[in-house]
Amino acid sequence: MRHDFFDIISRDAFQKLLLEFPCSGTESVSIEEACGRFAAVDILSPEDLPPVNRSCMDGFAVNAADVFGSGESEPSYLECVAELGVDQYPDFEISPGECARIATGGTLPEGSDAVVMVEHTGIMGADTVEIRKSAAPGENVMLKGEDCAKGKAVLKEGQKIRFQDVGLLAALGISEIKVHKKPSVGILSTGDELTDIKSGSIPGKMRDVNSYTLRCLVEKAGGIPQNYGIIGDNLEALKSALKKALAENDLVLLSGGSSVGVRDFTVQAIEEMKDSAILAHGVAISPGKPTILGKSEGKPILGLPGQVTSVQIIMLVLVIPFIKHISGSKNPFKGRVLIPAELARNTASKQGREDYVRVKLEKRENNLPLAHPLIGKSGLLRTMTEAEGLMVIAEDTEGSYAGKQVEIWLL
Repeated sequence: MRHDFFDIISRDAFQKLLLEFPCSGTESVSIEEACGRFAAVDILSPEDLPPVNRSCMDGFAVNAADVFGSGESEPSYLECVAELGVDQYPDFEISPGECARIATGGTLPEGSDAVVMVEHTGIMGADTVEIRKSAAPGENVMLKGEDCAKGKAVLKEGQKIRFQDVGLLAALGISEIKVHKKPSVGILSTGDELTDIKSGSIPGKMRDVNSYTLRCLVEKAGGIPQNYGIIGDNLEALKSALKKALAENDLVLLSGGSSVGVRDFTVQAIEEMKDSAILAHGVAISPGKPTILGKSEGKPILGLPGQVTSVQIIMLVLVIPFIKHISGSKNPFKGRVLIPAELARNTASKQGREDYVRVKLEKRENNLPLAHPLIGKSGLLRTMTEAEGLMVIAEDTEGSYAGKQVEIWLL
């Protein structure tokens, strides 16, 4: 069945359709390759970390009860029975009235439960140490299992693995981890008007911009981009390229060919793929309304607008989070960096659509930054290259007034 008209759905409804697609498969990778990936299972700690009570400071391991009430005017005096390096395991026990010199990271001997920093001590001769500060139990001590207890989940399924998480995995001796596979994303640019970027300026033609920006954004989202070149306005050529891209990728992006017109074959090409369906043709977003969501044999296909600004907005709002979703993220549509700003001028919008207004920010001393809307047509690159953020105008409003405090999504 041909769709020769838009059937606009809300951005929220479009997101829900995207979230119905399953995550990618799983694979095991070394922790050297794990940063930025999403855990495919809960990762449990195989041991306590630290495995023993360790000192946080250079000083003296003591029993806190022995130095209770100690101060500059009333110090305590303890007998130092040993000096422990960071790599030494103590085979003795601290008795009442005793202490042991200890280095940062050193293991506390039995009978001690605190460390007094060396700055608050003095050597009185022989093995006597003056303690000029009291200590509470556990003070200046990393307790056994305090960082991570054995059996505790150090990473939850769907959690993005950060550099600090890699450090924790290394500390626990975990050298390999199961993660979701990076999705492979096929990129097709469509339209007789497109030429290679190495071509000279030709009347009636324009260089292919979208495949390059899409590649950057796919990589930003954690996907693996695969470019299939420029496909002219020919249904059979598009079907052939789409079939190949679907066979070789987890997701296919077609830029151009999503608007209504006799030369646009995206919908027909999707419908003629095996076990296919059109799930949505149009989303209530500006710019970016003529966006198509389809599937073939369970694989998602997104028909994106051809206009350069429109496609970039749709990538930021919908496609990057979607790639994160199929990469294993639990909350792909959350996490925007928002800052408050004051709107510099009245900005109109049409009800019934969510408007993404590009803005430039003007810093002001001791005040909110001033957000200047960058008004321009969706075919202009300028509004995106100059933009520092996006102001979202809700679909149930007709705009926003100058002087109003608004939230800016930082780019």
